[in-house]
Amino acid sequence: MNLQRVNEIINGAIQLGCNPQREYAHAFASDLMSDVLRYQMENAVLITGLCTVQAIRTAEIINVPCIIFGRGKQVTPDMLALAEEHQISIIVSGSTIFEIAGKLYQNGLKPVPYEDAVSHRGRQF
Repeated sequence: MNLQRVNEIINGAIQLGCNPQREYAHAFASDLMSDVLRYQMENAVLITGLCTVQAIRTAEIINVPCIIFGRGKQVTPDMLALAEEHQISIIVSGSTIFEIAGKLYQNGLKPVPYEDAVSHRGRQF
């Protein structure tokens, strides 16, 4: 599913469209960036309500190519500049995180596989 299709499904607004033909296979929803850091997400969208530079930095670390900010959050110019620098697409939506995740799941995006969790001290998360 490409960026335009994701945006249509969630009735969002693309704020920054880096690599619009990229195909996404998975989604992950969280406001806790510590949870996000446990997974590898090269072909995933991150759905969050945490509308801060921290979310962009977290996406950069784990190679998330697209962030969807829900609950009507608005990105700042600094966030857009950082996202553009790291080629991270940004979509904003007035829908809740739950609604966004549900709509994307209904239309074929799968959860990030649990097996992709980064182990810590020999444990899988």
